[in-house]
Amino acid sequence: MHFDPLYQPYPSRRLPTYARNGMVATSQPLAAQAGLDILKAGGNAIDAAIATAAALTVLEPAFNGIGGDAFALVWTNGELHGLNASGPAPASLSIDALKKQGIEEMPKYGVVPITVPGAPAAWAELSRRFGRLSLEQTLEPAVRYAEEGYPIPASLAYFWNRAYRIFSSQLSGEAHAEWFRTFAPKGRAPQAGEMWSSPGHAASLREIGRTHAESFYRGELAAKIANHLSEHNGFLTADDLARYQPEWVKPVSARYRDCEVWEIPPNGQGLIALMALNVLDGFAPGEKDSVPTLHRQLEAMKLAFADGEAYIADSKHMRTSVEGLLSREYADRRRALISDEAALPGPGTPPSGGTVYLATADGEGNMVSFIQSNYMGFGSGIVVPGTGIALQNRGFSFSMNPQHDNALAPGKRSYHTIIPGFLTRGGEAVGPFGVMGGFMQPQGHVQLVMNTIDFNLNPQAALDSPRWMWENGKSVQVEPDFPIHLAQALIRKGHEIKVAPDKGMFGRGQIIWRDPSSGVLCGGTETRSDGSIAAW
Repeated sequence: MHFDPLYQPYPSRRLPTYARNGMVATSQPLAAQAGLDILKAGGNAIDAAIATAAALTVLEPAFNGIGGDAFALVWTNGELHGLNASGPAPASLSIDALKKQGIEEMPKYGVVPITVPGAPAAWAELSRRFGRLSLEQTLEPAVRYAEEGYPIPASLAYFWNRAYRIFSSQLSGEAHAEWFRTFAPKGRAPQAGEMWSSPGHAASLREIGRTHAESFYRGELAAKIANHLSEHNGFLTADDLARYQPEWVKPVSARYRDCEVWEIPPNGQGLIALMALNVLDGFAPGEKDSVPTLHRQLEAMKLAFADGEAYIADSKHMRTSVEGLLSREYADRRRALISDEAALPGPGTPPSGGTVYLATADGEGNMVSFIQSNYMGFGSGIVVPGTGIALQNRGFSFSMNPQHDNALAPGKRSYHTIIPGFLTRGGEAVGPFGVMGGFMQPQGHVQLVMNTIDFNLNPQAALDSPRWMWENGKSVQVEPDFPIHLAQALIRKGHEIKVAPDKGMFGRGQIIWRDPSSGVLCGGTETRSDGSIAAW
């Protein structure tokens, strides 16, 4: 049988999923099943999240990897905890060091933009503090898929092939050779339905599980990473890895209608979603798919991004307080700037003071919102030989302007795009939600929250609703099925609307809501990808 797995000429209808004992929602069916297997083996939602995240490094390598960063929001025992597992710039990486090499702009690929990976430390720390099973046991499904292989899903094949074309035209030399050996072993990217495995990846995951990630930061794997980068004049060293520890942080929130929306505090861009919701909370809910509602959403989003790009950085280096940016006083001032016409807002003056996402829940009330990424798909294009460890290029997010809050500096964490979200009402958990996809993420969060709270859409419908994405200036992309009459009306308000040819750039989301009285879980998953919910 020969067919195109991406060709779908007819609308597809999907309903939300219900369960009571446990649920795992993510963008890859086998990864969701890996998390469910861990739940059924006696693990809790935290163990399931770790298992799913590790499996996704194998099952969706075009979006994340062992050498990336991670963030998590964990609800357990009636309290929400935040984990920031993003890594800092190496101690020897600075603006001056790059300029001495004749580098005026941070490169996108190669050894220079590699920062300390935080994902393995996130798995180990979550397991240590909240897990019920050993890290070795929770990583076993990922090890098995890396060792035995799996058939490539349709949407993954599309993005993998796209990355291969980019890397083939832009990357060369021995530093990048291992990427091609690992991810294009037949001289091309694997196709949909084709088997792919990575024995080196399996060995690394097994070592991380056996040593509780110590090997990755202070052992054999750390030495392999540092030696490979040293051979190619990289900045990341064994000392940088040895010093790393993830950080438990207090989540930040904004009240929207009768709910609280939670995000990880900076260096993540979740603050942008909260600032936009603060502005929108001052308007009446309005109607779904109406011109006034869409116009206000876009204008609020632009105002929030203007502030985020100006002020968000590693929290230790921010000269503007989170409290000031989230204050009602500041939201009122920003809201007053919204008129009936599309605008080009800049940052205000606040009062002083390629990614994978997954959601898990168990029958005891534990819930996890987890996200990890190598940034820009496969990341830096650098893979440590024999390990399957693809290293991130998160350093590309740094500013080379020494006066900017997000300026590159040794040991500093960069502005981060990946953000997990969580919703509560009256101090009780509603549940985890998230949308992957670079700068689409806070825009996706705003749209999901409004779809849920203002428009009473179920989790699946909230995800399926056609999305918009502000790009820059007055430029806005909308999905192919976005109502044309609304697009035309927005154009008359001054927005520069472009209809995207496909949905790939509009993010991939997951939602799990929990009924506080019955404990019943209701989940939605992304129809723009290979999204799946495993439940029991």
